[in-house]
Amino acid sequence: MARPVGSAPVPRHYLMCRPTHFAVEYAINPWMDPDAGVDRARAIRQWERLRDLYLSLGHRVSEITPVEGLPDMVFAANGGLVVDGRVYGARFASAERTPEGPAYLDWFRKAGYTEAREPKHVNEGEGDFVTMDDVILAATGFRTEAAAHQEAERFLGRPVVTLQLTDPRFYHLDTALFALSGEQVAYYPGAFSAGSRRVLRALYPDALLATEEDASVLGLNAVCDGHDVVIAAEATDLAGRLRALGYTVHPVELDELRRAGGGAKCCTLVLRDADV
Repeated sequence: MARPVGSAPVPRHYLMCRPTHFAVEYAINPWMDPDAGVDRARAIRQWERLRDLYLSLGHRVSEITPVEGLPDMVFAANGGLVVDGRVYGARFASAERTPEGPAYLDWFRKAGYTEAREPKHVNEGEGDFVTMDDVILAATGFRTEAAAHQEAERFLGRPVVTLQLTDPRFYHLDTALFALSGEQVAYYPGAFSAGSRRVLRALYPDALLATEEDASVLGLNAVCDGHDVVIAAEATDLAGRLRALGYTVHPVELDELRRAGGGAKCCTLVLRDADV
């Protein structure tokens, strides 16, 4: 697979939420075990290193104030989808996370996003939407409703391609696929239905295919700016293959946050403003 982009990274604007109230108090995905407990202080240190890494790479980071009683609010990617400065808000599938949708939408409106849509259909933001140059890839199967794909397409004015997730370990699209550029992706085929694998092969015949070993440590919950890739430290094979393609790889330890089923991308919502 030829490297799809030039050597220069694309500066980005990210929204993040400090894990001040992080905990695993319920189980809404296979990664969560309330009996195992978490080390919140360690989770905060890991998150701070991720934020500081983004800043060192030249990206801008905005922060939303964490809300007590919302332990998963750290996973900012689920808070919405921003394309051309328009915000398609989140409506969570689980009762435990439902208040996060209004909290994030309130932040967007106060931050000056005048076109912010409260959705009618269940969707979990960038958790299940990946914005490419020509299309938005969108997943269903565990959280986001297929009807939300159509709602997002109408509101954002971009074609949406529906993909079906079938493995509960990969309950969001961003646990199984990430964009290397606006034209290329990396993904784990075993997370998708046979039909969706055919769609992905047709759209991205030269995609980087990850192993189950790397996918199972949330190695695909990664963030790429076209040059630098921020990836789970345990995803060593995938990291090596990315380096071989010319990317600069930044392994990060986020295993404490992985206890709730999240990694670098889950903590990172891309604010694609109108001038980006």
